[in-house]
Amino acid sequence: MTRIVVVGSINMDLVTLAPRFAGAGETLLGEHFLTAHGGKGANQAVAAARLGAEVALIGALGDDAFGQQLHDGLAREGIALEHVQRIDNCASGTASITVAEGENQIIVVPAANRYVSPEQIERAEAMIARADVVLVQMEIPLVTVEATLRLGHRLGVPVILNPAPAQPLPMEWLKLARCVTPNQHELAILLGVDNQHGSNEDFRNLMRRAPCPVVLTRGAEGAWYGDNAEPMHQPSFKVEVVDSTGAGDTFNAALAVFLHEGMPIAVRKACAAAALSVSKLGAQVGMPTLREVETLLANQTQRLTT
Repeated sequence: MTRIVVVGSINMDLVTLAPRFAGAGETLLGEHFLTAHGGKGANQAVAAARLGAEVALIGALGDDAFGQQLHDGLAREGIALEHVQRIDNCASGTASITVAEGENQIIVVPAANRYVSPEQIERAEAMIARADVVLVQMEIPLVTVEATLRLGHRLGVPVILNPAPAQPLPMEWLKLARCVTPNQHELAILLGVDNQHGSNEDFRNLMRRAPCPVVLTRGAEGAWYGDNAEPMHQPSFKVEVVDSTGAGDTFNAALAVFLHEGMPIAVRKACAAAALSVSKLGAQVGMPTLREVETLLANQTQRLTT
């Protein structure tokens, strides 16, 4: 069984469904409201567990009601939580999400996630040393992202860096990653490229600027991956989109779980898992099982051969 350690955020998602996105200063009647367990770290941990991995999470929760609910939900998924600390007199992280026309807009309040520290990473060294892959994102302090990259590199454990929300990072840090997994906008910011120029530049050129392999997600086009050579393309899988929240987290988790099978297979399975995740409402609710991914891939192969 693949052993995955996820370092990242844990949030309660406050989700509003609307017919469209409201404009500045506009009040719009929504269609439905719900709360759902989320946060990029927690999402990726849940997705990896459902895909059959042995998963441990490093993170932080507040001492509020959301914190207890989130902890219990992660425990039900079989995720090891001994390195998830509870912060006294602090709220748990939240994400306010509006879903309209199959897309989403998100505002994240980190709260307890701000306290995920390099010291936590150091205390988890023995667990990280036993891992096959470490996943880390950027909804936690950057000093903790750096500590994760450096420890993984020192221990010889591959670290996948999901650079979201995007910020410029030193090239020295990126060299420590097994790969980074941005979209084009995030990659331009990550590399410190002017935003307008980065949006217009051919994404292949941006990928070549990175000092480590890049797995670039491009929505309906699928994903491109490679290092300095001509990148390879993995097309997406066609599904009816209900809610794209959590698709990127599902993609990253699947990439980590299947990385031992080689990058081409891992990216293909990650695209399949991400496609399945957008066919249901809610980030963690829509995350597929290993059997569901295998069924989609088998059906795809059957269609190609008939």
